[in-house]
Amino acid sequence: MFKILKKEELSDLVILFEIEAKDIAKKARAGNFFVLKIHEQGERIPLTIADFDRDRGTITTVFQKMGKTTHHLGTLNEGDSILDMTGPLGIHSHIENFGKVVCVGGGVGIAPTFPIARALKEAGNAVISIIGARTKELIFWEDKMRAVSDELIIVTDDGSYGQKAVVTTPLDALLRENQDIKLVYAIGPAIMMKFVCVTTEKHNAKTIVSLNSIMVDATGMCGACRVEVGGETKFACVDGPEFDGRKVDFNLLMSRQRMYIEEERVAMERYKEKSGGN
Repeated sequence: MFKILKKEELSDLVILFEIEAKDIAKKARAGNFFVLKIHEQGERIPLTIADFDRDRGTITTVFQKMGKTTHHLGTLNEGDSILDMTGPLGIHSHIENFGKVVCVGGGVGIAPTFPIARALKEAGNAVISIIGARTKELIFWEDKMRAVSDELIIVTDDGSYGQKAVVTTPLDALLRENQDIKLVYAIGPAIMMKFVCVTTEKHNAKTIVSLNSIMVDATGMCGACRVEVGGETKFACVDGPEFDGRKVDFNLLMSRQRMYIEEERVAMERYKEKSGGN
């Protein structure tokens, strides 16, 4: 059993958990994820490791309530326990002193962007971070991102906070003005990562994306997370989750994300019936 030590509601749909998981925290690195199962009859779902504290033996995850299991997970509180957790999983981020890098986090993707930005900063890089969301209420971890960045740019679609723009607007400006940017990291919705890569392609900037959102089983057995990278089939969970974004077939990826829409709808309806609509 893995005890929830802290719960924080970052918005109506976005929840932060700090969980006691000593073995996972001991080996966790930027870019890793873990798999949990709430109870014996529950499904396994992968979540990113947004932070970890080796001394305290804890990991932090941030998730959005979207389907049945994440809605159920969001009903748990501090002091409750999760039945099973396995990790750290996935190939961790490749970190070295590249020079000047840009880290882009969109929506819930801000959370897994943080440990990568921190690791890049600790490796001696000059880190420029861009975080964005639809509106001010969905921006979180501004202080944490600022602490690991030489410069932090905030954008919102509606202009309620920071610049009124999408993340590619300041990214394009940065790449035009800074020819010495060596690497761009981008984590967020697939459509955001796609257009980040369209932007970086124009400037011939190396781009790494994280494809956590397509994973289902997360152990390489189900095959649902197949992605095409440079014309080759890869599995996001065991070959990734990070890939060269400019080689990812995002149109295929986004079509795969819609594969289980009907099953997810049915599962959510059944869950609401059993839980009284909560």
